Amino acid sequence: MRILVVGSGGREHALAHTLSKSPDVSAVLAAPGNGGTATCGENIALADTDVPGIVALAKDRGIDLVVVGPEAPLVAGLRDALETAGVPCFGPDAYAAQLEGSKAFAKEVMTAAGVPTAAYETFTDAASARAYARKLNGPMVVKADGLAAGKGVTVARDTAEAIAAIDESLVAGAFGTAGATVVVEEA
Repeated sequence: MRILVVGSGGREHALAHTLSKSPDVSAVLAAPGNGGTATCGENIALADTDVPGIVALAKDRGIDLVVVGPEAPLVAGLRDALETAGVPCFGPDAYAAQLEGSKAFAKEVMTAAGVPTAAYETFTDAASARAYARKLNGPMVVKADGLAAGKGVTVARDTAEAIAAIDESLVAGAFGTAGATVVVEEA
């Protein structure tokens, strides 16, 4: 079995290392990989969000299974594109990947399913978000809706700190499109 691991972090190194130990695996490739994945197989200089490039690579190199580590390629529809091309992929489709890729979507699913979650509201307008923060009047959490590379969440001790986080995201655009919507929730 030929396996392609997508991503470049420690998680992908652990996946590549473990997969390379299987007697059922004849080759491990990593895109783009890292120094650790290079010790387990072959690194391919291809961005993990290059969906057409990864699909082409999988087809050209006879990949039997793609294992995706990071969220961004899944949110971008990598599994969907691989499935369309007939390449098996371990990872959720783009719709399900929204659970990680959109804080607002995750909160909506939790609410609809009756999963306990903090009270929240979702905003694209800074004035409305500020008004909600003033209404909460205490500790709260402000989250950029999209993938913000581990950034974009502020655990605010008070309303002023929450308003600063709202303005950073919605007014200053600090998180780009990932912060064009924010979730404000009780702490």
